[in-house]
Amino acid sequence: MTPRMITATVSSRARGAISAKTVSKMNFASLGRAPLRLTGSLNGRRVTSRDLQVAEATQELLGADVPEPDGVASDVSLFPPRKTAQGGGQLRNVDVPKVGLRKMGLHARGMLEDEAEDAHSVISEDDVVLVDQTRPRGKRRPRASLSTTKILGKDELTRQAQEIAADKENMHVRRSLIQSEISEVENKIKALDLIREQLDRDLLRIQEDELELDAELQGIQERLEFEQPTSKHHKSTFNTLPSRRRKGPVFLPSEHDELPPAMAFMTLEGHSTPITALDFSEPYGTLVSSSLDDPQPRVWDLMTGSEIGRLRGHRGGVKCVQVEDNLCLTGSEDGSIRLWDLRLVDDDWERGGLSDVLEEGSTTYHDGELIERSDYTKSGTASEAGTDYEGPCVRTFDGHSKAVSALYFEDECLVTGASDKTLRQWDLTTGQCVLTMDILWAISHSQVAPPGSQLPFSGAAAGTGTFAVPTPPYADGSWDMYQDFVGAVQFWGYGLVSGSGDGAVRMWDMRTGQAHRTLLGHTGPITCLQFDEIHIASGSLDKSIRIWDVRSGGVFETLKYDHGVTALQFDTRKIVAATGENGVKIYNRTTMQHSTLRTNGHTRPVDRLRYMDRYLASGGRDSTMKIWTL
Repeated sequence: MTPRMITATVSSRARGAISAKTVSKMNFASLGRAPLRLTGSLNGRRVTSRDLQVAEATQELLGADVPEPDGVASDVSLFPPRKTAQGGGQLRNVDVPKVGLRKMGLHARGMLEDEAEDAHSVISEDDVVLVDQTRPRGKRRPRASLSTTKILGKDELTRQAQEIAADKENMHVRRSLIQSEISEVENKIKALDLIREQLDRDLLRIQEDELELDAELQGIQERLEFEQPTSKHHKSTFNTLPSRRRKGPVFLPSEHDELPPAMAFMTLEGHSTPITALDFSEPYGTLVSSSLDDPQPRVWDLMTGSEIGRLRGHRGGVKCVQVEDNLCLTGSEDGSIRLWDLRLVDDDWERGGLSDVLEEGSTTYHDGELIERSDYTKSGTASEAGTDYEGPCVRTFDGHSKAVSALYFEDECLVTGASDKTLRQWDLTTGQCVLTMDILWAISHSQVAPPGSQLPFSGAAAGTGTFAVPTPPYADGSWDMYQDFVGAVQFWGYGLVSGSGDGAVRMWDMRTGQAHRTLLGHTGPITCLQFDEIHIASGSLDKSIRIWDVRSGGVFETLKYDHGVTALQFDTRKIVAATGENGVKIYNRTTMQHSTLRTNGHTRPVDRLRYMDRYLASGGRDSTMKIWTL
């Protein structure tokens, strides 16, 4: 009879009357004490006939055989695991002495003398009961404790070690499975991150396309307003749509789309010194370039990549160039500015055909030399002598006492900056200087001072010396002396912005000639700038580009480079800059990412650049010019 069968002999009515506490403590020992407790009352309850039957059957139950049923563990000890004296490990499936029902009953009555006798008693296996110790799901069954006085033998310990090794191997397999699951989850996360990055790039591309469409629409509207005929005003020869403020993309030939992006597909060679200035009318149009100490700028056809001719007339190197449609303005070290009609540049005039058209009694005009007109008066300017020959020079502007280093013209207005530390406004139609702005006067009357800037030029100290500072080393280790006090100028309406050698960006009112705001932050001479309705971008030899907010005058963004910045141009989507390296730097204003154009590029640092939408021209210190696709 099993323990469950013994428990079943007690009626449900008797169990229902016993408290929960008593039922939880009912075991074989309490059954052994039952005859003694029945003399009185059972927990204060009157003894019934059923209780007497149970008491009378106790001896018979204790002597009965207890068969081992199926499903009962044979290796479960009746006693809970104990720690050994060494706090040692636990045994696995240790064969402990089997305890019978009779022994438990005697122990409950106090008839066993001590535990020592228990160790030598021989108990038959017939009266052994095995208790199934249930354990929570998911937890391992605890091992029986190892007694310090018990000798198990080498075989048993070896078996235990083998089982432990097998369990460790199983744990290793489980760990590998979990780690593989973790790796799979990480791979899925990486795949999702890649998808997210691709979606972010697609979103940025959509934003760029939207900006491009907005710029194209605004450019078409500006072109429509420009081409709209007016009956009140006669259209002047100098009225041109300023390409530097053109917002819409240019319409390129279909062959341009087939070219790989970010690669130089054309090289113009012919100069023997570093390029100092360049500009072109439109993609695949006409380009004008000048080089160091070369007084004759060269004109190129961008469709064929060949040289058309040269602009002869200056007596010093040309430092600045601007081309709009068929007009070109150049500023030279001889202090003069010349206006050219590029349609008149051809090989016949360059080869000396000019002498054939001059009348008797006149002297040829060549390379800026004095000419003798038919009335025997001499003139050193092409504006006065322009009627005596047919050449590309339309007019000459004289007024600066030193090299002209910056210029900008739009419609019939021209503004120039020179090393004599002045800015001049000119009328292109009459050739007269209508306004002079003195930078030294603006510096001396400025209400703000550069905070701790240590520039080689400041205040009235410039009036006694020549401005010259060494440039930071280029990427190839070379350097020059920078002598252009006015690095760049640009105007829009009545607003004029200039960058000078004292590191200041000044905003002028062209109606009064006064500087009404000074933007301080650069620690080196300003070499280039550009502005639109909202921002001013300025580049300096302090190796940075600063983007200013026109409305507040604060710095909106700063870009740092490893070398000095010598040229820049920007639109709503990108900033293109020459930063003293062989490649051209491009900063994406939408994604805020930097990239560099190097493929088939320059072999020495880039100094000058000009671009329209996806068409870029750059000039380097290797005396070549490269045409790029963007």
